[in-house]
Amino acid sequence: MKTFNVPSREEVSANNQTLFDNLKKGLGKVPNLYATMAYSENALATYLALSTGKTSLKAKEKEVVNLVVSQVNDCDYCLAAHTYIGKLNGFSDEQIIEIRKGSASFDPKLNALAALVKNQVENKGKVDPALVDAFFAAGFTNENLVDVIIVIGDKVVTNYLYAATKVPLDFPAAPALS
Repeated sequence: MKTFNVPSREEVSANNQTLFDNLKKGLGKVPNLYATMAYSENALATYLALSTGKTSLKAKEKEVVNLVVSQVNDCDYCLAAHTYIGKLNGFSDEQIIEIRKGSASFDPKLNALAALVKNQVENKGKVDPALVDAFFAAGFTNENLVDVIIVIGDKVVTNYLYAATKVPLDFPAAPALS
């Protein structure tokens, strides 16, 4: 398979250089997967607009989606990044492992979310109606359901990009599941 080198700031367009500068200010670095998006003139800006856009989901809810989707899609890069982000959002190592498996016994609302996301991604969008009902019974709204699906799409983009490029991890590797 072709090897993808992570482009440096000097190797990308002026528009993408500005995005690199903003990412470095906000995150302290330009994550390798984001930098790889800069091979395209528009992909990085388009992706950042999607991933940082307004949502009805709380930060922890969004991380549940990110972790479950990345686990189902076996994306080492995104699992590493979102394990790190999950910890920043207050999840313990044990909770992150459980979420990756598609449940969250420590929080009934997050449990309904994790189960729905896992089922939907595993079944290529065709979710079990009982899990949709459980999602709403847990207190989620129509708006939340739409936003969950948007976050699933966001994560599928990065999962697929990593699968095609295998850029080096620049976050600590996520532990393997037992």
